Amino acid sequence: MNILGKIFTWWDGATIGTLLWSSRNGEQVGTDAQGNAYYRSKKKSGDGRERRWVIYEGANDASRVPSEWHGWLHGSFDDVPESNLPAARIWETDYTPNATGTASAYRPAGALERGGKRARATGDYEAWSPEA
Repeated sequence: MNILGKIFTWWDGATIGTLLWSSRNGEQVGTDAQGNAYYRSKKKSGDGRERRWVIYEGANDASRVPSEWHGWLHGSFDDVPESNLPAARIWETDYTPNATGTASAYRPAGALERGGKRARATGDYEAWSPEA
């Protein structure tokens, strides 16, 4: 991204201000498989807690934070996930981006994008009407 893009856009990576602030006030503790960088503050706050944040590689989408780093960001555990990750399970799948609002989003039967037709209700359900 060019220098003007880094100055004025926040939705695709970090701005120059964020990068400068992070380099001055934080220390990078790790990265994930997608290239997102994780930071913690150099100084603790008044109540003894440290601030933690992520700088995304690419689009700023919170669903891109893997579960192991999500727990670390929210203070569920103190150790950096890379130091104590269990082996990947056979049923675990790789990250897929959040498809909400895109052409590949899930659209159930009856959705307007799929014609708005759905199967009639069955059973004992009776729709309310003002005449009844």
